[in-house]
Amino acid sequence: MAVFVASGAALVVFALGYALRPLWQARPLLGGGLGLALASATVALYLLVGTPNAFNPQQQREPETLAEAVSQLEAELERDPNQIEGWRLLASAYTAEGLSAKARDAYARAVKLAPDNPDLLAEAAEARALATRDRRFDADAVAMLKHAIEKQPMHQRARWFLGIAQRQAEQPAEAARTWEPLLSVVDAGTAHSLLEQINGARQEAGLEPLPPPAPIAAADASGGLKIKVELSAAMKAKLPANASVFVIARQVAGPPMPVAVEKHAAGKFPLEVVLDDGDSPMPTMKLSQLEQVQVLARVSASGNAIPQPGDLASQPVSVRTDSKDQVVVIIDRVVE
Repeated sequence: MAVFVASGAALVVFALGYALRPLWQARPLLGGGLGLALASATVALYLLVGTPNAFNPQQQREPETLAEAVSQLEAELERDPNQIEGWRLLASAYTAEGLSAKARDAYARAVKLAPDNPDLLAEAAEARALATRDRRFDADAVAMLKHAIEKQPMHQRARWFLGIAQRQAEQPAEAARTWEPLLSVVDAGTAHSLLEQINGARQEAGLEPLPPPAPIAAADASGGLKIKVELSAAMKAKLPANASVFVIARQVAGPPMPVAVEKHAAGKFPLEVVLDDGDSPMPTMKLSQLEQVQVLARVSASGNAIPQPGDLASQPVSVRTDSKDQVVVIIDRVVE
């Protein structure tokens, strides 16, 4: 930074000296005073609107942990709060840390900047639900989902979440009507599980069930993702009694909602599982629809699927969904 400051100062002196040369020769005192004033004004203006911290090595250092990355992103958004993707990324980071209320608020900031983005509206609505104790979609979340569908009528996640919200509100007929259009756009395997949800809602509403779809194609020959979960030596002493282990596949750089998940007793390690389309918690998003996912494992003492401080977790591992190799994840850290 010292070199930059010296070079900048020399450049300012040279430029002002050249521009003020006639005045300098005619009236040295006035020319010198004016030059000093303009140089001071230049420095003040840079400190006001420039980014001198950009030359701070601490600012340039790559973050080593998620907490450091979040801190740097918070500082950047405080400097320039009009960054839609910045708020979206911060919300995802908050969700990964289990800070659901902060994630909800960060998504709200992003929605204010892009109120007509269907993907963002669906993510923000989901975040509002995750921030409540009973995971319910409130009136604001429902409004977001309806607006997303207005902008993109066949937005799958928005329709799926809106149907959930309507069933939560004891409106099963409305939920079935919201979900039914998706049957024409999802694959056969997804349509089968979606139809089960639709007919469950229709039964609650006293309506006749819809007929089954055409025969479902054979399952993907890839057999799903083969995953081996190991527990590091340092974590063995921290393993809670009667805990559960969640093995999760989620979108890369996407929302934290799993596209496939299995829950097992956290007993004997290593644990070997296979994640496939049958493990998807959302009928509208299947593992086989993605080219690449992140795989991770988490031990929960409470058995809650939502990350909690004190859980044991692995680092996520990126893998192609058509991989035939076994993926190894190692539970080696405590969730803060």
